[in-house]
Amino acid sequence: MQTGRQRQCGCDTGFGNAAAKCLDSLGIDVFATVLDLTGDGARELQRSCSSRLTLLQVDITKPQQVQQALLDTKAKLGLRGLWGLVNNAGVCVNLGDAELSQMSNFRGCMEVNFFGTVSVTQSFLPLLRQSKGRIVNISSPAGDQPFPCLAAYGSSKAALNLFTETLRHELQPWGVKVSIILPSSYRTAPSSNNNYWEQKHKQLLQSMSPALLEEYGEDYMNETVNLFQRFAKHANPDFSPVIDAIVQALLSPQPQARYYAGPGLCLMYFINSYCPFSIRSRFLQKMFLKKTLMPRALRKQSDQEVNRGLHNNNNNEEKLQQL
Repeated sequence: MQTGRQRQCGCDTGFGNAAAKCLDSLGIDVFATVLDLTGDGARELQRSCSSRLTLLQVDITKPQQVQQALLDTKAKLGLRGLWGLVNNAGVCVNLGDAELSQMSNFRGCMEVNFFGTVSVTQSFLPLLRQSKGRIVNISSPAGDQPFPCLAAYGSSKAALNLFTETLRHELQPWGVKVSIILPSSYRTAPSSNNNYWEQKHKQLLQSMSPALLEEYGEDYMNETVNLFQRFAKHANPDFSPVIDAIVQALLSPQPQARYYAGPGLCLMYFINSYCPFSIRSRFLQKMFLKKTLMPRALRKQSDQEVNRGLHNNNNNEEKLQQL
């Protein structure tokens, strides 16, 4: 790494906020992009970081703001190079089975988690190619494995994973190294807030048709939101494995293509790669959402089958008695 080269992070909360503080403490000049320059996250960075840190207001879904951030970065850099780009912004706006998720949920996840990352990466790539720098994308195991009730989020991360792998091959001749970080479950805002899940649950119920709500059942929906809240409550509050991976991806002479940041991920990927589908499915359900209820329509169907079985058994017993 050459002196004076700098990094771009998304830093309102969570991993981005913690990474900006860590990189600043290492004496690195950081450009920290935030959604709100007057928000708590931005103010905290201003209080805790050195004067080297530069805050930029950016909504990555708005191309004009991305371009303005690029112009501001170039003006601040002068003749110095941009060494690293950390794409951290992400949202999870769905709660429930794929059939129950509105198309706006799928589009919302794709707009931030995928298209926003593509937009920022394309904009800053000329600077990164000049410096033979680094790109670090924060993704999710949900982009590689079919976590129940995360179809919209997982689909956007799957697109991000493939985009990252493609970039890695394309940018190798330019000397730009590309890494992807796959965190396990961490307690990041707003997922750690019960009110967030309650709001998503209420929106989902309001958007469902009466027929669909009848087939799935409100008790099934209530169990889902309770499981999400319980899972988020037990998520890891210590971001250090992810932050360590970001630092290594930026500073290591030979960064890894993939970083598995958190306990249990290697086992999960091993099971997903080498075990039969039935074992993979049970493992995902056991470690993520341990649902006990089936949709209401399936419960009714099961009850009817049981009743038919009892009726047939009674008929058979009557025939045997007649004989």
